[in-house]
Amino acid sequence: MKIVTVSVTSAGSHLAERLPFEHIHGDAAGTVRSRWASADAFVLVLAVGAAVRIIGPLLKNKHTDPAVVCVDDSGRFAVSVAGGHTRGANALAVEVAGLLGAEPVITTATDTLGVAALDDLPDYGATGDVASVMTALLDGRPVVVETPTGWPIPTPLADAATAATAAAVAGITSADGSQYRVIITDEALRLRPVSDSAGGGNVLLHPPSLVAGIGTSTGAPVNEVADLLAAALSDAMLAPASVAEVATVDRRRNEPAVVAIGLPVRTFTPEQLSAVVVPHPSEVVREAVGTPSVAEAAALLAAGPRGELVVTKRASKHATVAIARRAMPRGSVALVGLGPGDPAQRTSAATTAVRHAQVVVGYGGYVDQCADLITPAHKVIRSPLGSEMERARTVLDLALAGQHVAMVCSGDSGVYAMASPVLELAGQPAYTGVDIQVLPGVTAALASGALLGAPLGHDHVLISLSDLLTPWTTIESRIQAAAISDLAIAFYNPRSQRRTWQLSRARDLLLEHRPYDTPVGVVTDATRPEQQVHLTTLGDLEVELVGMTTCVIVGASNTLVCNGRMVTPRGYEE
Repeated sequence: MKIVTVSVTSAGSHLAERLPFEHIHGDAAGTVRSRWASADAFVLVLAVGAAVRIIGPLLKNKHTDPAVVCVDDSGRFAVSVAGGHTRGANALAVEVAGLLGAEPVITTATDTLGVAALDDLPDYGATGDVASVMTALLDGRPVVVETPTGWPIPTPLADAATAATAAAVAGITSADGSQYRVIITDEALRLRPVSDSAGGGNVLLHPPSLVAGIGTSTGAPVNEVADLLAAALSDAMLAPASVAEVATVDRRRNEPAVVAIGLPVRTFTPEQLSAVVVPHPSEVVREAVGTPSVAEAAALLAAGPRGELVVTKRASKHATVAIARRAMPRGSVALVGLGPGDPAQRTSAATTAVRHAQVVVGYGGYVDQCADLITPAHKVIRSPLGSEMERARTVLDLALAGQHVAMVCSGDSGVYAMASPVLELAGQPAYTGVDIQVLPGVTAALASGALLGAPLGHDHVLISLSDLLTPWTTIESRIQAAAISDLAIAFYNPRSQRRTWQLSRARDLLLEHRPYDTPVGVVTDATRPEQQVHLTTLGDLEVELVGMTTCVIVGASNTLVCNGRMVTPRGYEE
């Protein structure tokens, strides 16, 4: 998103500089007017009343106007003013509040009552009488949910659907005679208008159920391919909003005409495409790209098991198009590293993955760490420590069932976290084809190292002192190897209520190879409100100061303390 922060006072300017967005100080009204058409969102550090007077004349359409969030000069509140759901102002207010230590202020009824908004469902574009139907849902009135193509009902609507089925069968309407419907379909329907006398309302949700298979010659005109796809959808009375991705042969991944469609591109090798039985194979195509079909085969492969062609191959001079319908959503798993705790240390990729997920899974403490990103549209599954393999199987099963799942981890998901067991389990045949993305985060060693200075500025090693999964004899041999190799060491899981002696033993092993006055940094709860940073030496290390949320960094033989900072020199010369 292109987010612009605008301030007008000195105090406001200091607040704005703490946010990771473009900052303009001075003429708020002039800045907002000049950037209104190009910005996705504004964070205005000024009074809500002043903001309303500035943006009022500019507001035209809630689907296209920028999101607007206001922050007071003291940094106490971040208020969602305009574009709450449709443009992301509510989420932005929560993000800004987290970065500033402020309180997010959100007044939309769905958020305050903990109900998922229809226009906030991931991958669905709600159109129609959204306000009327949402009001009915909030008031507990019957709302009929229809899925004429058999597409699964989104989780946040499941309860409403249960009530709706009974209401539909019994022919029940609201007490005032009004009727409300949510229709989930990839068909290009025209909603029937609701008469004033009948009342009620209809909402159309377009699910991500269609895949467009594209075959092109090299250098195919961009407009030709786009027009061919548009015509195929129109003739089949299918909704363009339901096309979730395009699929093609791997050599066309970066073809301008394919990329210009503006959707995610999935590619397959000629060998994969050749294995698909299609209604219209072509020997000419086989000779050109090594497979008798690109458009139809790619569409069917991307649609997944039980997918079906709903538009067979259509051709123009330089391109072919086919459209397949998925039987169920294509699920995915994002293994998300949330960083050490402070939202400012969380990557934008991690934030996006959690916000766009349908299900958030993780140890309860880690779920709490991203609570600012979770909305009523999310399903949340918390699990205790010690159930890692069960947690891994849960996220993979959810993905197979068509859910977009975010598995959240503190620090980095690939460092003493859940990426390893999930990827290991995903190697089993039952989970072949599950989309998995690993998103890195700032791990404890990096966060602690930054607070201490630069103790990891040269070669270093990470060692966990937990012997719950690794025999102590193995851990001890690794400590000795690191000591002999003169590496800086970051100790994870150094001490707990039950594991009280391992850190002392590690210190004794290191003292056999390193001086008593070797610098040591002890960081507890890095970047969190309870953060503690302590600088000591290897000989004076007090193990009683260390707990499970502590990272202990032991310097190498050349590590120095410069002006209170640990530094391991790289060896540069002046």
